[in-house]
Amino acid sequence: MSLMHASPVLRTADLRRIEQAALSGRDPAPLMARAGLAAAELARKLAGDSGKPVLVLAGPGNNGGDAFVLARHLKAWWFPVTVVCPAGGRQHKGDAAEAMSAWQQAGGTVIDAIPRRQDWALVVDGLFGIGLRREPADDYAALIEEANALDAPVLALDIPSGLDADSGRVIGSAIVADHTITFIALKPGLLTLDGPDHCGTVHLAGLGLQDAVAPAPQGVFLGNGVLTHLLPPRPRNSHKGSFGSAGIVGGAHGMSGAALLAARAALKCGAGRVYAGLLADDVPLLDPLQPELMLRPADGVLRLDHLTALAIGPGLGDSPDAAEYLDWALEKSLPLVLDADALNLVATFPELAKRLKQRSAPSILTPHPAEAARLLDSSTDAVQADRVAAVLQLAREYRAGVVLKGCGSLCAWPDGHWAINSSGNPGMASAGMGDVLTGILVALLAQGVDERHALTGAVHLHGAAADHLLIEGTGPIGLTAGEVIDAARRLLNRNRAIRWPMR
Repeated sequence: MSLMHASPVLRTADLRRIEQAALSGRDPAPLMARAGLAAAELARKLAGDSGKPVLVLAGPGNNGGDAFVLARHLKAWWFPVTVVCPAGGRQHKGDAAEAMSAWQQAGGTVIDAIPRRQDWALVVDGLFGIGLRREPADDYAALIEEANALDAPVLALDIPSGLDADSGRVIGSAIVADHTITFIALKPGLLTLDGPDHCGTVHLAGLGLQDAVAPAPQGVFLGNGVLTHLLPPRPRNSHKGSFGSAGIVGGAHGMSGAALLAARAALKCGAGRVYAGLLADDVPLLDPLQPELMLRPADGVLRLDHLTALAIGPGLGDSPDAAEYLDWALEKSLPLVLDADALNLVATFPELAKRLKQRSAPSILTPHPAEAARLLDSSTDAVQADRVAAVLQLAREYRAGVVLKGCGSLCAWPDGHWAINSSGNPGMASAGMGDVLTGILVALLAQGVDERHALTGAVHLHGAAADHLLIEGTGPIGLTAGEVIDAARRLLNRNRAIRWPMR
């Protein structure tokens, strides 16, 4: 599908409200009929004209009803269709029962097991939809595993069976689809955690309910459009002071590379001046790879009065000095990014957490799941079990913008709005990537980008730069954080350059 910069993403409770409103409208066309037809049209394209049969797996609820509608349309279009439904469909009720009856009246049959040694053009997964909250029963779990073993493309209806629609968590076992047609709006479970590894290419069918989805959704999906207006074109009459001064504090003994990576990213993503404040005993005179950086002791950077944004945490460590410098940073009336060890110190010392919550200047936190768990006094498993809820809780509790990093990174704000990022790839699972994100983020803040656009823009740019490298043949194996910095600079300049008075 075409990904706009702000495609709505809805959780199950919001989708249920929209469905109920649609069903209570005047003479509504049944949603199941609309969903089944939309899925059938996609299935027809995917199956092609090979003449091979289509296998349809129909579950006990409304998702199974959608599957029966699809099967009936494919049969009418002269596709050979086999429908498998454990228990012969005796569990169906309401619209789903009517859909099964219409399939049988059209001459279709229902069997309870997948036929052996068939060459399928397409497998359609209509077992379970967004209502699944517990592991599938043994017969359905076995059917999921058998379907995954078939040598045929798989189309999932609404969401791959066995995947939690709100969290992206696999519940027991789940279909691994090549395509997913999702109805009404995108779901978080398609976009984060295990979702991207199970849903394949996502196709959105609005079912005529776009107006019901449109009014100011709290959750959105970030596409490439988020970069278009991130930074304005640069006037020709500019100087380094026009683009702010970024400070980065971290780099304790043995960890100076983290702070230097962040500083290099800040410089190459547009900050006019970048100061790296290091905790290491012997602060080097310069960074040989980036001599434009100004290296200082940590307290020297914190004393500067012309910074326009500050980041603290990369390689900071957990020493008493580190805690003191963080306390100092929290007092500053500057946009502030907290990463890595700064987050662990906030989780450890209640007084630092209190200072963070009382800040009036913008604060942005960049935890990975384990750091998020420490901040919430929870567990990594609990955070990953509902990433949307976790990031929203962090934003509310710490009165900050937050990115919960990982597959489908999530951004959230204290007012309850949130976003899922679409960019990034497995090559980013390497050391230093978080430091580069911190540098990109503090560079945007230093240049005057407001905290919401800076957060979403930095997160998307970070992943998009890695995707750009992948397209060029760099990675995913061996992709390094340093390589992402230059790719991010190229993408920023591709979107915004210089105001030229004439061509």
